[in-house]
Amino acid sequence: MLGSFSVGKTSLVKQYVESVFSDKYHTTLGVKVDKKQLTVHGQAMTLMLWDIAGDDDFFKVRPTHLRGMAGAIIVIDGTRSNTFDVAMSLYKMVRALPDGHNIPVVFALNKADIKHQWMLSEEMLLVLKETSSAMIESSAKDDFGVDELFSSLAGELVLTSKLNKGVRA
Repeated sequence: MLGSFSVGKTSLVKQYVESVFSDKYHTTLGVKVDKKQLTVHGQAMTLMLWDIAGDDDFFKVRPTHLRGMAGAIIVIDGTRSNTFDVAMSLYKMVRALPDGHNIPVVFALNKADIKHQWMLSEEMLLVLKETSSAMIESSAKDDFGVDELFSSLAGELVLTSKLNKGVRA
């Protein structure tokens, strides 16, 4: 889970793993790890969800924080257009990793429950559509798009895993 501070990364994970939402905001310090078992395309898997502290003036996500990741959900707060710029910077960092072009990336356009307050331009949305395999509107508060978001990434991980196995065979 990557994104700017306060975009809803922790809330999305909590909603997905525990079916819980809280209005109380607690800044993530460092990283919080959760896991969820699921079945995708008939394959049992365990998602290890690393909720990394938000990128801001006080904490910068570095490539070393991303080492070993299999996939990424990059979260954008639709009500704060500057979180798009942070998301694109993080996306470029993922792609610059060794083998980064093989890492599935899903964009979460979060806070869909207050979509009438969104400040994302059509141009921004077009860039996101052209950049990633999936762009999903979500709301941790309303539990909207949350399962779809994580299922989309899990599906990409299964496909990538099968493709990688096919290359090595």
